[in-house]
Amino acid sequence: MAVHQLTRAEARQIAITAQLLDHARPPDLTAVIQRLTLLQYDQTAAVAPNADLILWSRLGPAYAPEDLAAALAGQSLIELNMMIRPAEDIALFRADMADWPGRGEVSEWEAALEDWVAANDECRRHILARLYDENPLTARAFPDLTIVPWRSSGWNNDRNVIRLLDQMAARGEVAVVGRRGRDRLWDLAERVYPDDPPVPPDEANRIRDERRLHALGIARARATAVPGEPNHVGEAGEPATIEGVRGKWRVDPAYLGRDFEGRTALLSPLDRLLYDRKRMTEIFEYDYQLEMYKPAAKRRWGYWALPILLSDQLVGKVDATADRAAGVLRVDAIHEDVPFDRAAVHAELDDLAGWLGLDLLIK
Repeated sequence: MAVHQLTRAEARQIAITAQLLDHARPPDLTAVIQRLTLLQYDQTAAVAPNADLILWSRLGPAYAPEDLAAALAGQSLIELNMMIRPAEDIALFRADMADWPGRGEVSEWEAALEDWVAANDECRRHILARLYDENPLTARAFPDLTIVPWRSSGWNNDRNVIRLLDQMAARGEVAVVGRRGRDRLWDLAERVYPDDPPVPPDEANRIRDERRLHALGIARARATAVPGEPNHVGEAGEPATIEGVRGKWRVDPAYLGRDFEGRTALLSPLDRLLYDRKRMTEIFEYDYQLEMYKPAAKRRWGYWALPILLSDQLVGKVDATADRAAGVLRVDAIHEDVPFDRAAVHAELDDLAGWLGLDLLIK
């Protein structure tokens, strides 16, 4: 198969088109979810929750958060491992659930995880029995009956019931059915997931790679492992190179040879267009870090700075906060990586403020 030779601009345009960020807006929420395959659930709402902000950036004022809430309540969308996915895609993960903690020869870490769950089987069985009788419940409803605590150097240390529920979800025993405030609501997976037969492992991996590439447009065949959704796409698509970028890529041929018309968009820091920071740097030559975990004095761009997409380039960041108590979308700074006409960015900020039901205040 011939290797497609792309310029950086062509690679950027393919990625933007694949992520529904070009001039042609999608018709509705269903079309967005089907293309993107997932929305990352994140509760940070400095401007708006991640899933809502991603949908607004694609659909504009036509999107209402109630639409997403209704789809989740109706279970046409399902949350799995902090990702919101079409319900029919759960069948692509059932083989992994059946093979938990891993397929074939398990690693030392996977074996330790299996031992930890086995050691806490009394707590696991109690959770299943309570859910059978009293569903749905939050983690707070379950007493900590674990024998061996969860040890971690991070925030999960000693959060035994939550970590056990996460592993039970990975095993396909329980599932998230909704939210109560910031807490997940749990139920038995058999009551939540569609009654579709599991897709065999090799076929499921192939389909997931193909769908991921269609959502990304262009990606590496192999990439460093990351928590949650991978950044690589295996042998999906066709081989490509990008002028000025080392190594080989895979491209979805459906996007080749298309005319491109861009637009201005304000993106969530967790947007899939730039979630793979290495790909972002290679294709867009853009410098960005999420700075919410940095001390305020060490931030360059802001707590939850919104990347600015202008046509086929990432050109800057907006330091904005939705101050609902004051009724304003406060913009503390608009950072320019390269000079650009701010009129289009101001117009997009005005649209964002209107969608949030706030007045725009640019300092």
